Amino acid sequence: VQLQASGGGLVQPGGSLRLSCTSSVCIYSFNDMGWYRQAPGKERELVATITPSTDKTKYADSVLGRFTISRDDINNEMYLEMNNLKVEDTAVYLCQGFRTELDGLTMDYWGKGTQVTVSS
Repeated sequence: VQLQASGGGLVQPGGSLRLSCTSSVCIYSFNDMGWYRQAPGKERELVATITPSTDKTKYADSVLGRFTISRDDINNEMYLEMNNLKVEDTAVYLCQGFRTELDGLTMDYWGKGTQVTVSS
């Protein structure tokens, strides 16, 4: 299983970006998926999660109302729509997923991150 995040870049405060996480397997096969971020010198932070079977979502308080997590089963992608971006949103964003494999083990998969820089 492979996950690959993309869509990062440089944006001005107040701007928007959409991150994509492409999966090598069906998104619906994951138990839960999420976006995390890590800024220099700071611990990794959970940004948002989605449960593919129910579309239940959760958000960190710092992004609630500005970010939206969603999934696309046809294209095997998960998205993070980010609006009204702030300087403090600057970080490497990573996608992650928990998936129970055929042997019954639940694996924790991570993709390589994509850099988001919010600056004027």
